[in-house]
Amino acid sequence: MAYVWAFVVGGAICVVGQLLFDVVKLTPAHTMSLLVVTGAVMDAVGWYDPLVDFAGAGATVPITSFGNALVHGALTELQEVGWIGVITGIFSVTSAGVSAAIVFSFLAALVVKPKG
Repeated sequence: MAYVWAFVVGGAICVVGQLLFDVVKLTPAHTMSLLVVTGAVMDAVGWYDPLVDFAGAGATVPITSFGNALVHGALTELQEVGWIGVITGIFSVTSAGVSAAIVFSFLAALVVKPKG
């Protein structure tokens, strides 16, 4: 049943993003920013961790989890080391994902020729 809920929740997040494109006519950058901020706000009010417990990868894979990771890292480091932790916590939690995105994007650019 965990796979079903992961699929439903992850799919629902993606449907929201697609509706923002098609119905609201937001640009991809605006849609992505809105979803990241939504994940950040959900973590700040304590709603994202229960969603991850319920949906697993359905909540951790979409772009909303990046906002969750930013706020979660900042708040955790704030409690451990003080105000400087707000900055260092953001980087410590998300640096692996950002680095992987850069490396894989570079590798994809070597293999695929962009249209232009």
